[in-house]
Amino acid sequence: MRILKVLALAVLIAGNATAQQYPTRPIRILIGFAAGGPTDVIARVLAQDLTPVLGQSLIIDNRTGANSLIATETVARATPDGHTLLFASLSHNVNYLLMEKKSYHPLRDFAPISLTAVLPLLLVTRPDTPASSVRELIELAKAKPGVVTYGSAGNGGSAHLAGALLETLTGTKMTHVPFRGNAPALVDVMSGQVTFMFYPMIGIADHVAVKRLKVLAVGTGKRHADYPSAPTMAESGFPGFEETAPWVGMLAPAGTSAAIVNRMSDEIRKSIAKADVKERLVVLGAINVGSSPGEFVEYLKKDGERWARVIKAAGVKPQ
Repeated sequence: MRILKVLALAVLIAGNATAQQYPTRPIRILIGFAAGGPTDVIARVLAQDLTPVLGQSLIIDNRTGANSLIATETVARATPDGHTLLFASLSHNVNYLLMEKKSYHPLRDFAPISLTAVLPLLLVTRPDTPASSVRELIELAKAKPGVVTYGSAGNGGSAHLAGALLETLTGTKMTHVPFRGNAPALVDVMSGQVTFMFYPMIGIADHVAVKRLKVLAVGTGKRHADYPSAPTMAESGFPGFEETAPWVGMLAPAGTSAAIVNRMSDEIRKSIAKADVKERLVVLGAINVGSSPGEFVEYLKKDGERWARVIKAAGVKPQ
């Protein structure tokens, strides 16, 4: 028994030493979406704040394509030393659910670090679109089947699932237009190339203020203070859309030491609790969370179950 206690103490001391020494070189954070999108913007806010704290640069590496699958698979295969991380979104679970041939498992192949924030969705379109409400948009879609289009960051992303669910609930036929990230999709909505999209609240207020966009509805449980005139999706006749709100969070490859995972989790939670960082994220429309590794594991389990139900209800298929 005494030998076991000594060994446990030695492991604890070694783990603490590892955490204190970490990181020993720049940390690469992979993001599966284009620069300028919600996931990217929040990651850059964190990276800027954590760089002086950790004493090493946090380098954002945008590996776009396949709705974040390329970035996810890269980190799953990375050396588990805490120097290659994934800043993931709900596509982490959704890709897995849609894949016929599984190339990773969202929990077994990763060590969740911290759920950072959730991003409520807004239904946005150009100001000159001939629809001033969700109901009018649906009427437009029914009058011209397949003509109304909605953009997304890729097949199986939050915007795709929300749009597909709206189609299912209304019996309409609309055309899904996937992009390599939310930012380029939004550009085409503002230019009129795409009719509308469900976009995370982050960064939308500025576009609305200069009349590049109008908000038809908010995907929150109650009206949002930044868009008081915009009804909720529930008020528009479509309850439950608040469950489609995407999340963002940090994960490491499976096998990363608990000491490193806990150190990074602690630093992320401290970062988003700082007044200046918190204000920057709130202004962007994010709702800060900051979870422990264990809490993030439980969240991912429930998130996977939730999206499995949505995918089934909306009839979403892999492309």
